[in-house]
Amino acid sequence: MWLCFLLPVLFGCLSDSAFSAPRVWLFPRQRPHFDRPGDVIVGGSFSIFYLSIGNVSDFTAPPSGLLVSGVSNWGYRVAQSFVFAIEEINRSAHLLPNVTLGFSIRNSGDTVHGALHETMSFLMRQQEPIPNYTSQHGSPQAALVGDTRSSLSVSMARLLGLYLFSQVSYSSSLPILSDKIQFPSFMRTVTSDLTCSLAVTQLIIHFQWSWVIVLAHDDDFGQQASSLATQELSTAGVCIEYTLHVPSLESLGKIEEIVQTMQKSTARVVLVFLSNSNFQLILYGLLDVAVSGHVWVSKDTLHMALALTIPGISRVLHSTFGLLYHSSRATGFPEFLARLRPSQTPEDMFIKKFWEFTFDCTWPHQSRTMTEGVQLCSGNESLKNKQHPFPEVSKIDAAYTAVYSIAHALQDMITHGHQHGKVTDSQDFQPWQLLHALRKVHFKTPDGSEIMFDANGDLVTKFDIFQGKKTPKGVFHSVHVGMIDPQVSSGSKMMIYLKEELRVPSSVCSESCLPGFSQVPRLGVPHCCFDCSPCPEGQFADQRDMKSCLLCPKEQYSSHMRDHCLPRTEIFLAFEEPLGFMLALVALFLAGLAVLVLGVFLKHRDSPVVRANNRSLSYLLLLSLCLCALCALLFLGRPSVSTCLLRQTTFAVVFTVAVSSVLAKTLTVVLAFRVTRPGDRIRVCLSPGASTSVVLIASFMQVVLCGVWLATSPPFPDRDMVSEPQHIVIQCQEGSGTIFFCVLGYLGLLAVGTFSVAFLARGLPDVFNETKFLTFSMLLFCSVWIAFLPLYHSARGKSTVAVEIFSILASTAGLLGGIFIPKCYIILLKPERNTAAWLRQGHQAKQDRQSEMLQRRCLPRSTPQTFITCFSGKSPGPAM
Repeated sequence: MWLCFLLPVLFGCLSDSAFSAPRVWLFPRQRPHFDRPGDVIVGGSFSIFYLSIGNVSDFTAPPSGLLVSGVSNWGYRVAQSFVFAIEEINRSAHLLPNVTLGFSIRNSGDTVHGALHETMSFLMRQQEPIPNYTSQHGSPQAALVGDTRSSLSVSMARLLGLYLFSQVSYSSSLPILSDKIQFPSFMRTVTSDLTCSLAVTQLIIHFQWSWVIVLAHDDDFGQQASSLATQELSTAGVCIEYTLHVPSLESLGKIEEIVQTMQKSTARVVLVFLSNSNFQLILYGLLDVAVSGHVWVSKDTLHMALALTIPGISRVLHSTFGLLYHSSRATGFPEFLARLRPSQTPEDMFIKKFWEFTFDCTWPHQSRTMTEGVQLCSGNESLKNKQHPFPEVSKIDAAYTAVYSIAHALQDMITHGHQHGKVTDSQDFQPWQLLHALRKVHFKTPDGSEIMFDANGDLVTKFDIFQGKKTPKGVFHSVHVGMIDPQVSSGSKMMIYLKEELRVPSSVCSESCLPGFSQVPRLGVPHCCFDCSPCPEGQFADQRDMKSCLLCPKEQYSSHMRDHCLPRTEIFLAFEEPLGFMLALVALFLAGLAVLVLGVFLKHRDSPVVRANNRSLSYLLLLSLCLCALCALLFLGRPSVSTCLLRQTTFAVVFTVAVSSVLAKTLTVVLAFRVTRPGDRIRVCLSPGASTSVVLIASFMQVVLCGVWLATSPPFPDRDMVSEPQHIVIQCQEGSGTIFFCVLGYLGLLAVGTFSVAFLARGLPDVFNETKFLTFSMLLFCSVWIAFLPLYHSARGKSTVAVEIFSILASTAGLLGGIFIPKCYIILLKPERNTAAWLRQGHQAKQDRQSEMLQRRCLPRSTPQTFITCFSGKSPGPAM
């Protein structure tokens, strides 16, 4: 819309032939026009002369005429494209071959008053229109082409819509004009501003700009366009840092405030819905502050073209992008303009004033004396060297497509009538008949462009993408880089075709998260602002900017970079690996050592050392320790159903046998020293059967617990997916944890009881008495398994199995070394101590030492009775 509003003004100012002096003419009562007769007349409304009222009338005298305050260079050239199209159609042998088109070009003066006046004048065929009066003389009128600005076209469309008289605009893009209820006869060879705004948002989405600023006019169009853009961009995940509304009336204070806001912004892309004047004011304001590297995107290529002409703008802009609707080109029109001469078209009442403004000359008049130094117009000047600025985007042939649309509609109307037996004469038709044909028109222009209208009367077209590229010297030039086709879409996205891969700067609030990272939103800011957090173990992100990490399948683990998953390998404590091999060697060594000690004991079974410590219990203990060492082998290798069933139960039973054997030996020693006289009941507990009963009862209770365990919830092979992220640990699941800890608890209770009894009996007189060794060995045993509990619960994977094997072997070594190694030392290395004489001698020496200690303790007693009582170890009785 703003392109339409300011194109005539700006191009008139930028042209070399723009008016530079305040020349004005006072129109006579007859308004200027350019008419040419024909079989059918096509009207044209163009803003050629800018009109203004000379003085505000007080109605005490007749109102003054309208003043010409300027000439629109662009407007007159567009009017000439209207003439060029009609002349080309009249020469055509295929399009309306038997019909000659005439025209009537009117000047709206870029005012609503002028547009309505000329529209009524055209419809009523009167120079000064009289309401409700129409002259019936002359050729039929087909349609009206125009006007430029949407505000003019709206007023015209309301009037023409009453008569269903076809109107085709070449520049008005206000969205409301698509409303066929309000404007039933309005058509246009441009697209709606909303369609164009939607297309420019698709360009932002295509370039993956996710952090933008929206600059919009504070009017109906600006509000509507910015709202649509915000909605579309938000749906596509683009965030708006600021939406800045610029007042329609130029306000330097507001402009300065907007410039300051843009200075502190971090977005590098600016989406523009502004008029040209305010657009330039903001750019000039940015030149005075430290702002650089912006990419400005607008639905109007003219914005970009004007921006590139500002000196020093390369300090602010990195690049620009603008859209231009794809329309037909009037081939030969530049040559037509170059041949244009005032003498060839004397009926053209506009050309002389246009000539004066364009060539800065004055027509000679016989009645007026010419001032020296004034350049006179000869009429032979050529527009060839007076090209309009920005020829790629100025669309000076804008009326060309509109005229061809009307011509094809006329031909379709005539042809359709003949095909259906209805005589439709080009000299006798109703306006609504042509309007019906115009809505359905579909043709190709001479340059091959396909023309058709949608249901709203808007041109179905594509958009050319123009980029303002900066050269190394900092000079911009406009380049056609691609096209947007709104009719071809993928989902909600328009298809964008680029000639080459463009390098554009990024505009993001946060840098993209690499694969292996996920976005973590920042509180209180748009979702485009985020931090990148690495994916945790077991999760991955294989794409950029993932909102959250994905879980790896159970059979896989995340890579070191967390960008993909790798297959997990199965592991278990195998015999082949170094740790398993070493543990197996230690187990076999301890088992062999136990067998070797058993062999030594069997060989010296009649020696005092072996006989003094209950041979049968020693044999049983050595055998159980051998099995304890060997049961560690069940924990190595790949777990199976059988090994899982045997592991813990075998361990629990054989260790229970070993500990209960130690308990039986300790009880035997303690009870042996409690027997003081023959026939004492306690001597029954010293029989070989009593020791065996202790072992059997203790072991039977453990066997019962293990049986209940296997019967209710037995251990089974399991795949541990948690302990080691990169591996699947094949292990034995213990089944019922409660019964498992009951089994261990019973074994622990038995060990603690054995240690307590051995500890209390450590001071008994002995030669071959092993209570001290039993105490030490049980201390080692308990220490190992107390340390085992926290290590077992903190270990993961196959380390758990290694901890348990180590505890088994360490406790086995503690019992074997603490109890039997000293005896083997005496048997093998000190045989002189393994005799009955040394046993008696040692026993007598022990008794002497004890007697001496008792004497030292009891001699200080005052009476003989207390001395005897103290020496015998009995408490004195009560005093008589």
